[in-house]
Amino acid sequence: MARSLSNTIDIIHLTYKPGVMLGQLPEQPKVRTTEGVVQGRRHQGYAVFRGIPYARPPVGALRFAAPAPPHRWEGTRRAVEFGPVVPLSLPVNAGPLQGTDWLTLNVCTPDTGGAGLPVLVWIPVGGYISASSSDPMYDPAALTEAGLVVVTINCRVGVEGFAFLDDAPPNRGFLDQVAALQWVRGNIAAFGGDPDQVTVAGQSAGAGSVAALLAMKSARGLFRRAIAHSVPGLHSTPALARQVTAALARRLGVAAPTAAALRDIDPWQLAAGLTAFNAELHAHRESWGRLTETGTALCPVVDGEVLPETPWSALTSGRASGIELLVGHTRDEFRLFSVMSGRRGTFTERDARAALELLAPQPHGAEAYRAVFPQASPEELVETVYSDALFRMPSQKLAEANVTAGGTSYLFELCWAAPVLGGALGACHSLDVPLAFGTLDSPVGVQLVGIDPTPEAVALSDEIKGAWIRFVTTGDAGWAACRPDQRLTRVLDAESETLSYPEQASRRIWEDHSIAPFDLS
Repeated sequence: MARSLSNTIDIIHLTYKPGVMLGQLPEQPKVRTTEGVVQGRRHQGYAVFRGIPYARPPVGALRFAAPAPPHRWEGTRRAVEFGPVVPLSLPVNAGPLQGTDWLTLNVCTPDTGGAGLPVLVWIPVGGYISASSSDPMYDPAALTEAGLVVVTINCRVGVEGFAFLDDAPPNRGFLDQVAALQWVRGNIAAFGGDPDQVTVAGQSAGAGSVAALLAMKSARGLFRRAIAHSVPGLHSTPALARQVTAALARRLGVAAPTAAALRDIDPWQLAAGLTAFNAELHAHRESWGRLTETGTALCPVVDGEVLPETPWSALTSGRASGIELLVGHTRDEFRLFSVMSGRRGTFTERDARAALELLAPQPHGAEAYRAVFPQASPEELVETVYSDALFRMPSQKLAEANVTAGGTSYLFELCWAAPVLGGALGACHSLDVPLAFGTLDSPVGVQLVGIDPTPEAVALSDEIKGAWIRFVTTGDAGWAACRPDQRLTRVLDAESETLSYPEQASRRIWEDHSIAPFDLS
């Protein structure tokens, strides 16, 4: 199970196309940033800047360190190519861009001379093991045409970003994201954006990053609104994270799980080692418990400093302030992983029992699922508990926690089924991303929606994209906000409607249980 989840998260995020080096063109847009002048290119009436460094390359003495401010430059820096990606923990060769200048971002703006345009910052992190802002699924053209300044970022993931090392700051990937937001705060006005109208957004581990930023003191004041699709409940305690990193170091033949010991190992070798390690997590089930069901050994650590507590705890306790939040999940989150791994239709009672024992809330969650879904097959139980534990309940609870903290939450569930494979994928994980970006013709969009999107798919894409644009611009998603006494949810389908939260049965099972970090068993 862990192997299927990890591999599928990798596969769905691995597609991207490097930018093409362009010759000198007339009237190319130029913008002065705090580090120097950047020159982008014009495309369909808007200005595109790529590969702008927001921090120094995290290599050499800076490897596994907090991000350092970028160097200044003289003259004009050409910003027409995507920056290189951090080494990805992938089971296949994704054809990555080479280089070590991993901490870069891209800006797409309708008007560099404009003032006060709303800004969307997209965090393209998958499984905490991949991050590539150059994926065509994240093409910002449709959003920029609607009047948004769109920023997409690269940041550290995998061992580089999340290995828990005693001689290095934890959650370095989150520190990178904060550095990127600080760059946006100081520079986006020069690109026509309003630094006081920034919305940070992400899906899956990107949504987990957004949720973490809500709880991080260093991120406060850097954004006004947030969009989080399919928030994962993936965090570790320091005790578990330390043991996991030590086991990974042993597998790599490293004497100690420290930055000093890992610094001389090639980053791609580390990424490959993590891929193999993720595939073997079930061997540690007795010690590492729930973590072994995620397929992702290295996830954010609730370290007490960078990430002082989980987002849900921070919001419900009043230690983080609520904001305007658009949050939701798909109905069939786990279906993508079961279909792509070939496990769909093969789950047994033994699989269902293991899933309930490890992932259902303790101590009586397994019995509660059996009682609430008495006619469910083993397959249905596996799918339900995985979807709930990994994405649906963390998303729903984040909406409620944000309301408790005084914020406004707009909740959604995508119920429209992907038409490919005879509908076998259902309303699966990641289906909402090409719909929201309007990139149905991207490689991932085609894999999920088909080569010829139906009018129904286009209409739904327009609805979700429109909700994003409205929310980023005004803070209103276009339907009734979620309230504790009335959990209204936008059910996105061929004919969308606003209803009570559809997953009430699961919500009641989890009602008195927090989304807690994974710990040693």
